[in-house]
Amino acid sequence: MSDTPELTTYELGGQGVGVLRLQRPSARNAINTQMLAEMLEHLAVARADQAVRVLLLSSADPMGLSAGADVKEDLQEEGKVRRMQLFADLYDAIVGFPKPTIAVCHGDVVGGGAEIAIACDMRVGGSNLRMRFPGAALGVPVGPARLVTLCGLAAAKYLLLSSRTVGAAEALRLGLINRVAPAALTEQAAAELAAEIAAHPPEAVARLKQMLHEWDDVEGRSRIEGEGQVEWQRSGPGLPDGR
Repeated sequence: MSDTPELTTYELGGQGVGVLRLQRPSARNAINTQMLAEMLEHLAVARADQAVRVLLLSSADPMGLSAGADVKEDLQEEGKVRRMQLFADLYDAIVGFPKPTIAVCHGDVVGGGAEIAIACDMRVGGSNLRMRFPGAALGVPVGPARLVTLCGLAAAKYLLLSSRTVGAAEALRLGLINRVAPAALTEQAAAELAAEIAAHPPEAVARLKQMLHEWDDVEGRSRIEGEGQVEWQRSGPGLPDGR
């Protein structure tokens, strides 16, 4: 068993609401290889558990869900490709999760953190939300597959090509988030939404989600985009090295 402290946690609470939480506040929840592997393992456990009705993705840091990929992580080229593959796998695992998913979007929700949020079915934003998709600024070919489905082509162009940061009010107007809550109560508000959904017959909820995804094909587009971002890391410039 590894002595490395876990950087994420997962627990199943009351009413069938599972919570996958990032807990690396010292690094603003910047996502490294370990975190990606842990999240994928937690998602597999939650997916196999019939008691799970809704899954929340949150963080232990009320100042941010995640600042994005940890570009300071010390990796060789092969490790960078593996990390990008894990990111692609994570986005696909969240998009394809059979039960409803809700992202708790308090504080910084940037880059990979923003992609995790929009891979979820719903998002509750904190009043301190700062959401940004920096793909254009960093040259990363990621975002359109899920963002267009979420808020439409025009808004996706605006967000992706400008790489601008949006706050809670603008995010709500653009359809990036479904509700706004006081910053300190963001997870509580998301849990209340989860409880509303969990009260419905789980088979009907899962079937409706499946139908929506079949008609929209967001899962297929997410998979194709992931293949492209991995190839970009392998044969293109890749993520900037912050070392």
